[in-house]
Amino acid sequence: MSIIESARVLSIIPPMTQLNTPYPSTAYLTGFLRSQGIEAQQADLALALMLKLFSKSGLQDVRKKVEKIPPKKRSNQVALFDATFDRYLTTITPTIAFLQGSDSTIAHRICSRNFLPEGERFAPLDAYVDDDGGDPLAWAFGALGTQDRARHLGTLYLNDIADVLREAVDPRFEFVRYAESLAMSQPTFDPLARALASPTTMVDDYLAELTLASVAQHQPNIVLLSVPFPGAVYAAFRIAQTIRKQYPDMVIALGGGFANTELRELKEPRVFDYFDYVMLDAGERPLLALLDHLKGKRSQQRLVRTFARVDGVVKYINFVEPEVPFGEVGTPTWDGLPLDRYLSLLDMLNPMHRLWSDGRWNKLTVAHGCYWKKCSFCDITLDYISRYETTTAEVLVDRIEAIIAETGQTGFHFVDEAAPPKALKALAEELIRRNVSISWWGNIRFEKTFSPDLCRLLAESGCIAISGGLEVASDRLLALMKKGVSVEQVAKVTQSFTEAGVLVHAYLMYGFPTQTVQDTVDALEYVRQLFDNGCIQSGFFHRFACTVHSPVGKNPEEFGVTLEQLPEISFATNDVGFIDPTGVDHDELGQALNKALYNYMHGIGLDDDVRVWFNGKVPRTTIHKHRLAKALQQY
Repeated sequence: MSIIESARVLSIIPPMTQLNTPYPSTAYLTGFLRSQGIEAQQADLALALMLKLFSKSGLQDVRKKVEKIPPKKRSNQVALFDATFDRYLTTITPTIAFLQGSDSTIAHRICSRNFLPEGERFAPLDAYVDDDGGDPLAWAFGALGTQDRARHLGTLYLNDIADVLREAVDPRFEFVRYAESLAMSQPTFDPLARALASPTTMVDDYLAELTLASVAQHQPNIVLLSVPFPGAVYAAFRIAQTIRKQYPDMVIALGGGFANTELRELKEPRVFDYFDYVMLDAGERPLLALLDHLKGKRSQQRLVRTFARVDGVVKYINFVEPEVPFGEVGTPTWDGLPLDRYLSLLDMLNPMHRLWSDGRWNKLTVAHGCYWKKCSFCDITLDYISRYETTTAEVLVDRIEAIIAETGQTGFHFVDEAAPPKALKALAEELIRRNVSISWWGNIRFEKTFSPDLCRLLAESGCIAISGGLEVASDRLLALMKKGVSVEQVAKVTQSFTEAGVLVHAYLMYGFPTQTVQDTVDALEYVRQLFDNGCIQSGFFHRFACTVHSPVGKNPEEFGVTLEQLPEISFATNDVGFIDPTGVDHDELGQALNKALYNYMHGIGLDDDVRVWFNGKVPRTTIHKHRLAKALQQY
């Protein structure tokens, strides 16, 4: 290993992640490294790849691929793309500019429904046409919601093009979950290795071109790839493959949420054909140790939470040192990222749901880890949950003011696992004391500490929305999950937020161990009542997945299930199958739950018996239809 005298670090966000705002990991790392006097830059290749694909030249290259598909084998969407290609070519640039916020006047043409070519993604709009054949979107946007209406239509237009990309260019392409099946809980590296050894697609070639351009621009000698999800792993390896081929001596390291959860048992030497190091958990201390090692100031044996290939064998090296305290990690910086080029998308017509894809949010953490860390489905044994640290409200507001000064934007998304109410109260009071005006939203536990007074205080400080885990709306299962809340308590807290003018999103779950059909029907009835009473405005049903790091995965007998035997692990591991003695078909039930929830979010079917959403025969709910209404009246 050659000694690096002066580190020049480039942190890269690989495809695909959010398109409306940068994923925050590189902003944190870059801010921290600069606070240590280290030259650090960052690049978002996820955004860069998307903008290259969804451009005039990109669409022209896509059409060349379409022309190779025999007409009889083309889907309706691909046939439409080919037949109306000139309209796609004419509209792509102004539509992207509009979604980036740089050309608002084109919204009028988009709303005319005569400007954009409309493919299969537009078909559901017909369901909203009233008996008189009126405006199908009037219920959502009224007479004057031109900008939002155009943003929704523009999002459908991009989804149409993405469908063509999947069929003609790369079947793995997704805006978020790009090729995730190659990495998610894959016990061996073989599927990913085969994909990386296969001939490149047009998407791969674009990514390689963007990678080399970024390296040429920043001239790093160390590249960090932060991979948050399985859907960014394939592209991260392609980026590393490109750099390794062109710059064989450059140091390349992998880290991020995917590594932290799924690569803890890494034994596969082939991973290190692409990466020199794989680091786990909070990156500050491992990075400082690695930089000292590369400068010849510490031996390899004193690396921290780092995998390396030593004499052909993967070795985990963890010289234990104190973590960098949360209050000293510095302020994240978005310097170097093209903040004016992110796209605000509107895929679902729900005021709360849109926040995840619409608007450029500065992502910040109120505290490290989770103050509760008891939930039985959660990875509470891992550092990002188990190590709970806070800092003062003064430090947090200092960071907020520095970020506003840098970005010029006052929207904040607090990305905590569960922001502590005490810290939020102090933060709100400090924001008000300093007259700092921001809009913010984040994730909490629906605990009784969030009184009506606290909810009003948070709203006064700029809180516009809150999300939290209701999971399975069943007191029996909530107790088994160790959530520390009841359904009625959740109703009271969410009502307090709603009455304070704060939107509320509920994370919901189905398929938890021992959950019966009756539990599922009753849970949906509770969800219906939460919507009907105006307690929540949005929700999302997740299928329960047992992970090896959770209490269910570590002690399955306590939850009445038996784990399936895992294969020998050399690459990734996270989800583990289990046998539930109830024998319930949760996949079929999940279809009904998601259908019901979609309609509830649009104000539809709230007066119907919940059994109408299920295809087969299910039992009547045991929950009185006014149960929560009566509880809220007493409250």
